[in-house]
Amino acid sequence: MFSSVKSLGVTGVGGYEVLVEVYISTGLPAFDIVGLPDAAVKEARERVRAAIKNNGFKFPVSRLTINLAPADKKKAGTVYDLPMLVAILSAGGDLGRIGEDCAFIGELSLMGELRAVQGVLPMAIAAQRAGIKKLFVPEENAAEAAFADEIEIYPVKTVHQLIRHLSGEELIEAAQPTAPESYESSLGDFADVKAQENVKRALEIAAAGGHNILIVGPPGAGKSMMAKRLPGILPDMSKAEMIESTEIYSVSGLTSKSSPIVAQRPFRAPHHTVSAAGLSGGGAVPKPGEISLAHNGVLFLDELPEFRSDALEVLRQPMEDGEVTVSRVAGTLTFPARFMLVCAMNPCKCGWFGHPSGRCKCSEHEVRRYHSRISGPLLDRIDLIVEVPALDYEELRRKKPAESSAEIKKRVNAAREVQRKRFEDDGSMSNSRISPKALRQHCALDEEGEGLMKAAFDSMGLSARSYDRILRVARTIADLEGSETIQSQHLAEAIQYRTYDFREG
Repeated sequence: MFSSVKSLGVTGVGGYEVLVEVYISTGLPAFDIVGLPDAAVKEARERVRAAIKNNGFKFPVSRLTINLAPADKKKAGTVYDLPMLVAILSAGGDLGRIGEDCAFIGELSLMGELRAVQGVLPMAIAAQRAGIKKLFVPEENAAEAAFADEIEIYPVKTVHQLIRHLSGEELIEAAQPTAPESYESSLGDFADVKAQENVKRALEIAAAGGHNILIVGPPGAGKSMMAKRLPGILPDMSKAEMIESTEIYSVSGLTSKSSPIVAQRPFRAPHHTVSAAGLSGGGAVPKPGEISLAHNGVLFLDELPEFRSDALEVLRQPMEDGEVTVSRVAGTLTFPARFMLVCAMNPCKCGWFGHPSGRCKCSEHEVRRYHSRISGPLLDRIDLIVEVPALDYEELRRKKPAESSAEIKKRVNAAREVQRKRFEDDGSMSNSRISPKALRQHCALDEEGEGLMKAAFDSMGLSARSYDRILRVARTIADLEGSETIQSQHLAEAIQYRTYDFREG
């Protein structure tokens, strides 16, 4: 007796089709699973056996072989419990033939209840690409899976409920996608930030162009406070971006029934003790790291010099390519990693270098040593560096509210819309990722601008990468001003965001 049922698996952050084949033959009772199963897949034998018996069916007392095809790809997790059960019941005659347009995923309890699994959205999208029309998933995963287009998602609570549906006795109602919740009210508002207009301006430019930014200032000046308010002025996510980010969160086990979709741009703030693998991703079976979890959002590194040097150097290649490749014994996987890097640091180890109070006791050598923890190649990939001055008493007691995040976001959205239209054919979504060809076309300078750039290049010892990044920032400033061309004042402002001297603090 033979039966086959379609299921799905996940590799990296992408799904693929899996065929669960069951063959019941004569011989001594045995239950074998082949097709490169891991320990969790092998343990499905006991879960499936108990679920079948506890739901009133007879488990075949025969030689039972299950093959998970393609047999040369590693199968991991508990996602194959449900398709194994359905295939066994179909092969044993307790269920009719399962349609080619149906697929099943889910973990079983011993009593036949369905439990949530990870990576449901990538699998649902893979099912849609494979031409599958009906996908049966645990009830807790249904809201997430429903964001896949052109496929019916059936939420299943128990094996008993599923059997009644497949036999036509009591049909399960397909899940409908719900509108993503708005999280605007949970975000901090820039109206709460007193003074620091120069930093707000730099953050607005960074948000408008997707640029990397470093904020330098003494303790208590508001560096972290302002960085954490950055998501409130970033453009709303498109549906494609939501799906991209949700796929990453799904395979990492960070989605839930109450939060099935990533609707707000991610803001990841790992502690400075994070390892290089924690940032880039890893594990026996590689999983996304912090830089991938920050995809389409912000990666905030507070106290930048306190991070391990090997962890910081991991950022360099993903910042350029927008993706990170992780190689392990189990395989090589590529994860998306297109993020805004936002960093904050003190000007010295004690934090008070240059403060009017004169409380800093660090020597010049100690200040240089503190700054040297950040490599030149990493600094070269940061577009804006802005200093945060300490606030005086009069600024702190000022009660007049500052400009709100909503007002700033309007300007950011307008600038992003200009970029969207400009790069519609190029594929660049923001000025921070302008291709070399588009850079020459859209960031051309007039004679005055060329002179200004040459003077800055010679006096500041800029690299070719720094030159390009200044042009990209200038393009963003021009977009915020509604200018079609880069004017000298736009270029001058972009240049001054790279004038912080790390040799002197």
